[in-house]
Amino acid sequence: MTRLLEQAIETVSALPDDVQDDLARILLQFAGVEQPPYVLTPEEEADLNASLAEAERGEFATDEEVRAVWAKHGL
Repeated sequence: MTRLLEQAIETVSALPDDVQDDLARILLQFAGVEQPPYVLTPEEEADLNASLAEAERGEFATDEEVRAVWAKHGL
């Protein structure tokens, strides 16, 4: 195992269990191991549908709003 992979596993192991499982599924998919599809919770499905409806209506963040979010996170 490479040092970088060891570092990633060490870092991920400190995250909550559900996040660890999500990241493990992603890693397995990258490695070619089939994983069952992710099932959205009712809340996630509602959020996704709302986002899709906003996109259909052309409701996107302005460049200024995007820059503000990047700046807020020091990026």
